[in-house]
Amino acid sequence: MSGAAIDKLFTEPAIQRVLSAGWQPVTYRQNTELHIEAWHWNPKGTWSDPSGKGYFTGSSEPGEMLRHTYGYPLPHRGATRNDGTDATGYGRLTDGDLSTYWKSNPYLTKAFTGEEDAAHPQWVVIDLANPLAINAIRIAWADPYAKRYLVQYWTGEQPITQPTKGAWITFSGGAIENGQGGTETHSLSPVPMPVRYLRIWMTESSNTCDTHGSADKRNCVGFAIRELYVGTVSASGEFHDSVLHTPDQGQTTTWSSSVDPWHEPANFDPRLGDQVGFDLFYTSGVTRGLPAMIPIAMVFNIPEDAAAEIAYLKKRNYPISYVEMGEEPDGQFMLPEDYAALYVQFADALHKVDPALKLGGPVYTGQNEDIVVWPDAQGRTSWTRRFVDYLRDHRHLKDLAFFPFEHYPYVPCTVTWNSLYDEPRLVSHIMDVWHDDGVPADVPMFITESNISWQTDESFVDIFGALWLADYAGAFLTSGGKALYYFHYLPMGVHHGCNNSMGTFGMFTTTEKDYQI
Repeated sequence: MSGAAIDKLFTEPAIQRVLSAGWQPVTYRQNTELHIEAWHWNPKGTWSDPSGKGYFTGSSEPGEMLRHTYGYPLPHRGATRNDGTDATGYGRLTDGDLSTYWKSNPYLTKAFTGEEDAAHPQWVVIDLANPLAINAIRIAWADPYAKRYLVQYWTGEQPITQPTKGAWITFSGGAIENGQGGTETHSLSPVPMPVRYLRIWMTESSNTCDTHGSADKRNCVGFAIRELYVGTVSASGEFHDSVLHTPDQGQTTTWSSSVDPWHEPANFDPRLGDQVGFDLFYTSGVTRGLPAMIPIAMVFNIPEDAAAEIAYLKKRNYPISYVEMGEEPDGQFMLPEDYAALYVQFADALHKVDPALKLGGPVYTGQNEDIVVWPDAQGRTSWTRRFVDYLRDHRHLKDLAFFPFEHYPYVPCTVTWNSLYDEPRLVSHIMDVWHDDGVPADVPMFITESNISWQTDESFVDIFGALWLADYAGAFLTSGGKALYYFHYLPMGVHHGCNNSMGTFGMFTTTEKDYQI
């Protein structure tokens, strides 16, 4: 949302119209996690590097009113795009610039998890767009580099969105046991073979320090890659690259397991918009004075910052009902053990501020079926089961006080009147799935964001939308759901959606010129 929209919509006349809808407790939706950004919920704070960069912790001390908050795009991003970024930004693995690099999240290393790095393998995947004859890879490592890693190819369909419809196979020359860093070229197979997707699966780090120095141990753990090249090596040793290297969305597509939340002020881009500040949120009237569900950034954040956020709210005496831990990690294609490891660390930090806080996650994207991932060593593919098992195995299941997820039941552009008949089955079924995956029966389920679909059309503003909302709410609560929140509670503009029809996510509509409801 733009700063101008926030200033216009969080005013008494607009809020009074919003409250007339009758919804009660509200939830604050967090968007920087979707866009691979670090959230500065408080513009004032402290950088880990005294020179004014690194890992940022917002100030927990109340000062000037917080009206706006901002996201800082992370410079060590690995993904070209994912479910949250859309077509904004680009990855550093194929940007053609050897001065940039992808780096994994240091909080997933032994220094912070207490587990061997092999328990949280980090990975990058590259998509050549079509099957190409390849037999070699060249990796320009940064520090820290991988000492032990596998180079693999995918046998099935799309490995990111269809992770159980294929398998990763290590190339005959793809098992590297003693990586040396620098620029390494590996012959993967005796003859070129048709491959579209490749994965580098990293399990042991050099623990050498990146370009940010050795003063902070977070700079010296994990894995970092400057650039990837995939192609063929001729009999004379000449390397022919099939990767498109460009700093935009036209680059050869890559994805990564995680991203280091290191950043600096120069990464800020005011064109990306902002989110409402906590002081304006709580004092505008939109909460009705009731406890609100508050998010913390977790996927691209540090525990100290999340703890400072909660400390700030408590010093302001703002009531908190629940705390959502991050946002849509499945849309970032995280492995469940990685999200769970962060969950444990952040839960410990938050409960030091307030042991009574009620925490929940993972805040899934809207799904109608079980979310699956690449099989682990036991063959388990359920994201939820592996997440719950990790918390249980690490004695932190008690920190799962509620189970939040989103609900967008219909595929865009396929909504018909007959779709109404599907809603009760869809919402009750997915709750059964989560319980079958091991979510304890005494952990309440909340739908914290929902609408008909993730792309609008005329059904959102027609009688269909009203009937769907009534049926959905009734079916969810009848099936044992404990609370649901409407998205989007605040007014929004009407835009062209499916088949060029007009729709909106908003409960109320507003003109974008003067923000009149």
